Amino acid sequence: MTEARESTATYSERLWPGAGAWSCVPLAALGCALVLLPFGVVAGVVGAVIGFVLVTAGLVLASPRVEVSDGRLRAGRARIELELLGEPEAYLGEDARLQRGPSLDARAYLLLRGWVGPVVRIPVLDDADPTPYWLISTRQPLRLMSALRQSS
Repeated sequence: MTEARESTATYSERLWPGAGAWSCVPLAALGCALVLLPFGVVAGVVGAVIGFVLVTAGLVLASPRVEVSDGRLRAGRARIELELLGEPEAYLGEDARLQRGPSLDARAYLLLRGWVGPVVRIPVLDDADPTPYWLISTRQPLRLMSALRQSS
């Protein structure tokens, strides 16, 4: 019999959308209601509920998790052993924009969200991996860097 191993996360963050994106949820529900209102009040209400649920589900599904635990970095669906990573660097403001755009290496693994400004760049040291680095959006770049350093 195998025992379930409990994860000991040293860092965990969900990249939830900002207030602007969440404010679109009731607007989308209202839009659905208005489109279906000519077919009756019940159709309008059902459309509003369905619109609300679908847009909320879309925002939740578009919110990946960044986690450092059990000797691994998890960014969305991707995972990598911490021993294969180099020294992380945090970028804010204009420097973050440059990392996401003009300075970006097309081979890098990206977990970017437009609603999260700061990014952390983590070099991949594995010679067999063609990915030169991971670039990850995070609202707490210093905490993520600290967790990467402490766990490796």
